[in-house]
Amino acid sequence: MKPIKSALFGVAATVLALSACTSSKPAEETISGLNPARFDSIVNNKKTALYTLKNNNGMEVCITNFGGRVVSVVVPDANGKPTDVVLGYDNLKQYTDSVNSPSDYGSSVGRYANRIGGGKLTVAGKTYQLPQNNFGHCLHGGNSGWMYQVYDAEQPNDTTLVLTIVSPDGDNNFPGTVTAHTTYKVLSNNTLDITFDATTDKETVVNMTNHSYFNLNGDPSKEGTNMWLYINADNFTPADSTYMTTGEIRKVEGTPMDFRKAHALEETINDTTYDQIRNATGYDHNWCLNTYKDGKGDDSKTCAVLWSPVTKIGLSMYTNEPGVQVYTGNFQGTGISCKHGIKYPKHVSVCLESQKYPDTPNKKNWPSANLKPGEKYFSHVAYRFWTGDFATDK
Repeated sequence: MKPIKSALFGVAATVLALSACTSSKPAEETISGLNPARFDSIVNNKKTALYTLKNNNGMEVCITNFGGRVVSVVVPDANGKPTDVVLGYDNLKQYTDSVNSPSDYGSSVGRYANRIGGGKLTVAGKTYQLPQNNFGHCLHGGNSGWMYQVYDAEQPNDTTLVLTIVSPDGDNNFPGTVTAHTTYKVLSNNTLDITFDATTDKETVVNMTNHSYFNLNGDPSKEGTNMWLYINADNFTPADSTYMTTGEIRKVEGTPMDFRKAHALEETINDTTYDQIRNATGYDHNWCLNTYKDGKGDDSKTCAVLWSPVTKIGLSMYTNEPGVQVYTGNFQGTGISCKHGIKYPKHVSVCLESQKYPDTPNKKNWPSANLKPGEKYFSHVAYRFWTGDFATDK
């Protein structure tokens, strides 16, 4: 479902015209070692840049408006050492090259995150054929989805970035002109707070997410399966061999999908006796969050926790969405040089993507992703970073 996988399955984003912009003075490197000048460019006649958000407690987040992508997240480890905990590239050229370095690293995904079965969408009685860019399904909005578009950016202060995209009617065959915003905020308690909102002029579907790849160990040259995972979910949605949800909602109890008691990923990630692990060569599944009840999600309650026994950095996740897609970098290990020249191995990271369940438009009993004129789509996810021994209530 993820970045490197897209290339393997023939996802080719729209060819992007890329030309370098010059700067009158050298740009200062960020704490994460990024050079903002390497993100200054023009893509499809729109300016791109690297934006830096920070607080007074050692947290720095760098974001490019190309695809609304989080490029780095630096937080202190248990010893106070600044540690970059997300994967990505350190230049715009690789982000825009969907052939040689395909990725959804850190992106603001839309118009519909995850998969729509067969690329078939029926809205207001009309059926639309969407791009079939992944096993015959529509993945992440198509092969020129929002992760490959340039958002308009406004940074009102050191802690906030507002990104705006206008997706025209017929964009990748989706109906309706949609105006969407992604707002990134760095809070004083070392939280990356993200809100998505959207409106439309015609009934459509919207399902946005953030696609950051987290490695809390401080060394993304090595597998991350020693990281512990907790998911506040009694059920998940099984998928077939094409990564498409079957329509079943299955209990996690007695399966390798049970993370209600936290454990290291390495304890279950290679259990190929279980078909779901075998099909995905790891985890690439949607969990039905216990924090979502009666059509509402409680984003004041922890829905998931990721923790490193090496750095003692923990990440607590909160969302108002009904589901979280957990992806464990099963299609990494391609040999592509990434940020600071590091080649990421398989299972180096964990994605925690807040979302409506996959293929919700074709599963009528699942939480709806439909958006009508006059309504406002709103989605919230927060990733709070802390240090210490593992806990679900830090």
